[in-house]
Amino acid sequence: MASSFLAFPVVLSFFVYSSPSFTTLNLIFFYMTWTTLILSHSPFKVEVVGTITVRLLFYVLPSALFYLFDILVPSAAVLLKAHGEQGLPTRSKRFRIRAKDFKVIGWSLFNISMSIIVQGIIESVRIGYFKTRSALKVSFSIPFLPWSIGLHLLYVLLLRETLAYCIHRFVLHNTKYRITRYLTRLHETWYHELHAPYPTTAHYDHPLPYLLRNTIPTLIPAVLCRLHMITYAIYLTIVSLEETLAYSGYSTMPMDFLLLGGIARRVDRHLISWPEGNYGPWGILDWILQTTIPDEGGEVVEVVSSKGDRAIWDDERSGGSRRYSMTEDELQAKVHKALDQHAKKTQRKHKKKMSSH
Repeated sequence: MASSFLAFPVVLSFFVYSSPSFTTLNLIFFYMTWTTLILSHSPFKVEVVGTITVRLLFYVLPSALFYLFDILVPSAAVLLKAHGEQGLPTRSKRFRIRAKDFKVIGWSLFNISMSIIVQGIIESVRIGYFKTRSALKVSFSIPFLPWSIGLHLLYVLLLRETLAYCIHRFVLHNTKYRITRYLTRLHETWYHELHAPYPTTAHYDHPLPYLLRNTIPTLIPAVLCRLHMITYAIYLTIVSLEETLAYSGYSTMPMDFLLLGGIARRVDRHLISWPEGNYGPWGILDWILQTTIPDEGGEVVEVVSSKGDRAIWDDERSGGSRRYSMTEDELQAKVHKALDQHAKKTQRKHKKKMSSH
């Protein structure tokens, strides 16, 4: 098991960090690593350990770092939050963690663990009971062609968008039928009780709505397309990074990377505007079916500008919302100043504690 955890990041890093011009040596090294992994472990173990590894590297660890940053250095984190102090996990710059905060973290970890267990159960039933091939393709052949990988990723991401939109809108926001009314109430009293998105909230919900809105849209497309394990790892990496950044609550860096800023704002507006729209992860079907929630007017929005000027103006396209432009250098200076103040404050407390002894 330990060797699987060590080998799989090597396989994944080949695609993440290599240049497009793969050399023969790179290909040989990668193929040898992948072949060794397949020969030494069963397809079931490769799939489960690979899923755990990707989730740990690209969701759990980054979310934990963001969360620690929010609660340990709130004076700096508040400058990056879309909702300011209200966007912090504790809603306050003071370092205090309540029982509800532990509940959010605990249920988030439980849900993501449950989704991996469900995936493992499906595979064990398919392989052990029905004697069929695994849901994901784990074989010696590997997808080297970039356009083949890209095409499969496009298929599963579009299918995930469709499933997530339909389930979220017609099951978790539907009070017409008894079963959907029950699920809607669970989703509303759990996820929509959050005051704002912040790290670790991407997987926070009652287990039943969570399975419907997260596990099924993420896993089913990969099973239907029977993705190769390597392609699935890349797909799960994209999903994990999307969840990490979109639910971080930050309005700037790295939120403008690959349209994630727009996804984060969609998540934010859906959470605080129950139950108007923004049901899909990427917003494609929301745009087609006109269920996108527009920006609300009258709020002050802080914008980072690459230009040197600073101004406050009314943006008519966003319904007259008041916008404040701030340069990247000014934002960076504010964050550094807050970090310095936090460090000095910590040093003073430490000196005071030492002198008292």
